[in-house]
Amino acid sequence: MEIYSAPKGWLGFEQNVLARLEFKSVAIPFTSDPAIAVALKRRGARVSTNDMLQSAYTRSVAYVQNGSEVLSEEDVNEILNDVYVPGHKLRNPALKNWFAEIDCWWFDNIRTNLDRLGSPFKFALGADLVFQVGEYVRSFDEETRELRQPLSSVFRRLWLAMPSPVNNGQNNSCHNVNTDDFIAEATGDLMFLRLPVSGIGGGGFTPDAVWREEWLRGGNSFWADLNAQRAGKLGSQVETKSQYLNMLAETLTRAGHLKTWAIAHVENTFVSTQELVESIGKLRKVEAIYSKDFSELTGTKAVMITA
Repeated sequence: MEIYSAPKGWLGFEQNVLARLEFKSVAIPFTSDPAIAVALKRRGARVSTNDMLQSAYTRSVAYVQNGSEVLSEEDVNEILNDVYVPGHKLRNPALKNWFAEIDCWWFDNIRTNLDRLGSPFKFALGADLVFQVGEYVRSFDEETRELRQPLSSVFRRLWLAMPSPVNNGQNNSCHNVNTDDFIAEATGDLMFLRLPVSGIGGGGFTPDAVWREEWLRGGNSFWADLNAQRAGKLGSQVETKSQYLNMLAETLTRAGHLKTWAIAHVENTFVSTQELVESIGKLRKVEAIYSKDFSELTGTKAVMITA
């Protein structure tokens, strides 16, 4: 499981609900995918995102904080320069856990090339293209591998399809800090909180999230420190329902200075919507509960609670 995993169609549901609220600025403590942040940016809101994964943070930098920069053809040529040329040994041997050897060299070399770009926004844009190439690679198995296109060709095709940057005239910001620290320092009219997946053992990451993080950080030795930073906080592994609800209450208490809360939840059998409403109601009045049934497609129900 990932920190937050939304069913297909959830983005439209989120946008529909948030369009009913009045706000000029929004803080998003968990931003595994920047799509809703970009949608709110287009609406004209000042957006502040956060995620403890550097890969998720990097994606937000590319599309939320960046308001004007794009990758030129010269940038792409620099990024793809000699990416298939093998060296003495891989700089990041953790790539072997995710990709075939020839692909490892491509991902290893392109990571080095990205560091040569002179702009953090261009780095972030290039990194997101690499994430997409990785998803492409991992969509094939041994039987379909021969249908794959060369990875550099896929990179160029994805680059040509990149959306234009959005400049909404706001000072949008992205953060890569502890969730509680982000909330405590956040300013804005609205906190949009996507609740981490609940359930015993919940709080891990999908394989795609793991390989992206290990590729970006250049290895896998960081996980123990990262999990230690998350321990005991919303988003970490839980053993009981009460533990999860206590973590949620602690997080929401830190958000008391934010005028409005919009809390998104994927309903399951571990924590019900009613239990969440009761927990939230102990801290402030629940204004509305919205839901959309995705059970035919994904077996889940989308819920948004405003308070």
